[in-house]
This record gives sequence, structure tokens and C-alpha cells, in this order.
Amino acid sequence: MKDQQHKARLQVALDFLEMDRALKVAQEAAAGGADILEAGTPLIKSVGLESVRRLRAQFPKLTIAADMKVMDAGRIEVESAAKAGAAVAHVLGAASDATIAECVEAGREYGARIVADLLGTADPVLRAKELARLGVDFVGVHTAIDMQMRGDDPFALLRAVVEAAGVEVCVAGGIHSENAARAVEAGASVVIVGGAISKAPDARRATAELKRAITEGVSIPTPLYKRVTGERIREILMQISAANLSDAMHRRGVLPGLRPVAPGLKVVGPALTVRTAPGDYAKPVEAIDRASPGDVIVVDAGGVGPAIWGEMASRSAVNRGVAGVVIDGALRDSGDIRELKFPAFSRIVCPNAGEPRGLGEIGISITVAGEVVEPGDWILGDDDGVVRVPRDDAAEWANRGMEWYERENRIRQEIKDGDTYGKLAELEKWEKRRD
Repeated sequence: MKDQQHKARLQVALDFLEMDRALKVAQEAAAGGADILEAGTPLIKSVGLESVRRLRAQFPKLTIAADMKVMDAGRIEVESAAKAGAAVAHVLGAASDATIAECVEAGREYGARIVADLLGTADPVLRAKELARLGVDFVGVHTAIDMQMRGDDPFALLRAVVEAAGVEVCVAGGIHSENAARAVEAGASVVIVGGAISKAPDARRATAELKRAITEGVSIPTPLYKRVTGERIREILMQISAANLSDAMHRRGVLPGLRPVAPGLKVVGPALTVRTAPGDYAKPVEAIDRASPGDVIVVDAGGVGPAIWGEMASRSAVNRGVAGVVIDGALRDSGDIRELKFPAFSRIVCPNAGEPRGLGEIGISITVAGEVVEPGDWILGDDDGVVRVPRDDAAEWANRGMEWYERENRIRQEIKDGDTYGKLAELEKWEKRRD
């Protein structure tokens, strides 16, 4: 096991659109002990093979890999990558045998080792055996980003491929300092890390931690770069912001016009839905006794007053462990609710309450601020407002929100170092043009 750990290499995937940002991370990663620097597919698509040339020129002593994801025209793509300076070229294992054979032949002729990525293959274990017979140098077990967002784990497949392939195996997707040693233990010769390094505020330190985890077989705890399912959705949503979640959901899911009763309050939890008539506080208050700890009571009160929630309801909700309340309507006793630090969000604050007539229902589909909210949908509210996440897709969107949060950590540090957001994102380059 220790020999295997010492032999394992760390490959840093530079999955950027911007060359300058990729080079900066590459410098930090090289200082942290990276063995291989990878021009990621987004970088190659954005900048071309000039990205490989620049990495080769700046880091002559490190191995440079080009994640070409070759699917056709294997010979010319591998040849061009090798001539640009790549010592390793990544191709897709789902390509035809003819294309794989062309890649292998070109790799031997021009001095590039071939990694066949099993991403998208119908039977990865069987295809790994076939690819080994076709002469590839490595096969790659790759948990794609979209699969990571659903909480998929690559290690069971990794073990099966290592046992079957007969060639060295790379692993990529969802690797961080806490689980990298498991990848080596499962048989990976090359551990490919992207976001846990490229999104880190200090990529040198992140690389050093990953290298230590790989070579020493230790797990180094990290609160980031992990993807979750089930009950851990709350844990992720508590770390990110409504803005992160909105960005991840392509700006959907926002419940416009709903504001917290005080700055700094945050609410996260599955929705217990209530529909009531304007000013009728019976069903919202009754919902407190039906709520499970951690639920968010979400009320459609028609978007108008009088108030259907106040201090007594808030104190009762605290006693029941309710995470918070979101009201498309009005609340009152805002000063008392602020003192309680109870996360209450509403469209209106007013002094007058209505009457408890008992109209409405609990636990049904409602419409809040024009957005349908189903029982069990996840709610995240903070200073910016409220976002609703469909319950069936909650894990994916929470994970994507975390990815936005992690990415911003790196950008924030680069701005602190003196850059500007416009320059970092190369906004002018990526503007939509109609000419």
C-alpha cells in the first residue's frame, strides 16, 4: 500500500476559460508539488493548443497533459497536442476502435502517452479491457461534473476497473484532500484533481495537502469540494447563499419581494406549505403543531395584509424547532421577532392582524410570489431574499450552489490580490454580440 501511494502522481486539471488565471493556478500548483499539469478541455476549447504551448514553456520540468477528449480524427488531434508540448493526451474511450488505434499509433510516433477516459461508456469495465488490448497507456475512471452534482461516487467503479484493465488507471471527479487516499487505495496510479485546487484561494497549499494525502495515505478534512445527497442537503445549503443558489439554478426559483424581518437571518429547510385567506391566521398557526423540526412554514396569504403571523406564533415555532417562516403576505411584532432571532420572511410588515376564520389548507401545492411551491421543496432565505428548490432535484442544485460558492472563493482572493472582476472573467471577450 505504501509503495503504491509513493508511486501515485497528482495531476492538476486547469479547467479555466482564461489563460492568465490558469497560469496563475499552475504556478501555485507547481510550487505545491504537482506532478502533472493538465490543460483542461474548457481551456483548450477557449484558447486552443496555445494553452499547451504556454504550459510547456513555463513548466519545462513538469509533465503536461492535454485533455483533448478525442472522439474522431484521432491521429491529427494527438499529433497536434504532442507537437504543442503535451506528453499525455486524453481521448474518449467511447470513441470507435479505429479512432483509439489512430490515437495510440500517433502517440507512439510523437511521444505522447494515451489516456482513454471511460466517461460515457456503456460498460466501463468491459471497455477498459478492450482499450488495454488496443494499446492505451492508461484508462481513466471519471465521475463527470454533472454526475458529481447528483452525489455519485467513483471509487466502487475504480476498484473494478483496476482489477480488470491490466494497465494503469487514472481517477478524476470529486477528489479532494479528504478522499484522495481512498483513490490510491482503490488502485489509482494518477489522481486528477480539478476544483479542490483550482478553486482554492491558496492553490499552492491545496496542492501540497493533496500531495501529502496521496503520498502518505492520510485523510485531511475539508468542508468544501464534497457533494451530498439526502439529509446532508441542509448542511450544504447552510454554507451557501441565496445568490449562489440562484446562480446555480440559472436564476430560477427566486420568490421575489420577500424580505427578512432583520439583517443576518438565514432560513434553510423543507417546506411545510399553507394556503390561507388574507389576514386569516388560523392555518399558519395550526401548521406550527404539524411541522417537524427543521421545517420551514411557507404561507400563501395572497401577498397582502393584514398580518397572519406575529410574536406568539414565532415563539411557538421556536419551541417546536421550526427553522423559519416565509409569508407571501404580512407579519407584525417585527421587533419581538428580531429579538428572538427567528428567521421570518414576508412581503409586508404591518401592525394590524386579521381574524382566525380557519379558511385554507396545510400541506398542499401553493403559489408564492408567482412560483409554485410543493410540500417538501427546499427553501433557502437570507439577506438577499428567498429561493425555492424542487424537492426531487434538491441534491443536484445544492451541490451546484456549492460549486458556485467554491469558485467565488478563488475569484475573491484574486481580486484581493489586485485584479478586477472584469479582467479576471474576460467579460469583453465573452459578451454576446449580434454583429
